[in-house]
Amino acid sequence: MAITRHVYRIYVKASIETVWNAIIDPAFTRRYFHGTAFDEPPGAGAPYRTSTSDGAGAIDGVIEELDPPRRMVMTWHTLYDAALATEPPSRVEWTLAEAGDGLTQVDLVHGDLALSPLTWANVRHGWTWILDGLKTVVETGGELPPLSSQAILGARAATEGDPDGDWHRAQGIECFNSTWEMIEAERTPANDEEMLRRAYASTYHWQRAARRGPENDVRGLWLLAKVQLLAGHAEISLNYADTCLARCEQHGLADFDLAYAHEARARALKRLGRDDDAATEWAAALAVPIADGEDQAVLDADLADGP
Repeated sequence: MAITRHVYRIYVKASIETVWNAIIDPAFTRRYFHGTAFDEPPGAGAPYRTSTSDGAGAIDGVIEELDPPRRMVMTWHTLYDAALATEPPSRVEWTLAEAGDGLTQVDLVHGDLALSPLTWANVRHGWTWILDGLKTVVETGGELPPLSSQAILGARAATEGDPDGDWHRAQGIECFNSTWEMIEAERTPANDEEMLRRAYASTYHWQRAARRGPENDVRGLWLLAKVQLLAGHAEISLNYADTCLARCEQHGLADFDLAYAHEARARALKRLGRDDDAATEWAAALAVPIADGEDQAVLDADLADGP
């Protein structure tokens, strides 16, 4: 499953109306939401903006759902950081429910983050601080102490460079697997476009993934060669296949990866009418020793139809 959202739950010892008011009333939010508040009371279907007391923008978006005192859904676009501001809007859902004994259950989901890795990393721990602050203000009337300088530096670091290699790895796997749905779909211009987008998304995330190795790069190049050929772009497919084979040789990759690099070249060459070259590459693919019996069976099945 793609890691595209953060999910939180807390319980606040207060009525649902009190907690709801603490979520939307500037007198409360400025005490726990990093000094920010709604510029105007939120309204269903209306745009909104939050800012600090000096007018600096924090977040903006649209209130998509508003059902006081139980639910608010809002798009989320960051204003306080230039890098985060370039990412597409995500979505925040507040859901409140009475939990008995004077408790209110607060569920918060920050989703639609698949295309916003910097925001994903920045808010991951940030929401914990905000929700703990909300609970503290409502239950005690006090506030959490200011964040330490080290915590602030850590939050900034999360938005710089590669925010989270594990997130990219999860996205890379998800995109790779979903590409196969389109590979197996009917060939139409729309399906081809979706297939290409998913394949490129997979390689993007694998380039930034934790614990990646040269084999991941090679497999991404092979995937691009395959989808470009299916989309009817044989020259582009051959370029990717050439690079795939060169990377195998550069990093000493053999076995399964090397066999499929030759397979990709053979298919592209065949499509371009270079039958002799294609036959040579196909023979090279068949000649690669495969250590694992199951891998050999998969390769044999894929090579059974010829280039």
